[in-house]
Amino acid sequence: MDLISYFQGTIAPYIRARFGKDERGASLVEYALLVALIAVVCIVAVTLLGKNASSKFSSVGSAVQ
Repeated sequence: MDLISYFQGTIAPYIRARFGKDERGASLVEYALLVALIAVVCIVAVTLLGKNASSKFSSVGSAVQ
């Protein structure tokens, strides 16, 4: 028996049975990517809005004085 037929007949079915139906890791990775994306969007928004808000507060503060 050669190596390829041994793999296809013995090892490949074991790997499919052992890891094929387990989707917990995939869900965890999806949630982690979603949280990372939300964090990046929040950081960018705070950075951009922070600079704009700082300049607006400065202009309002100088206008009040």
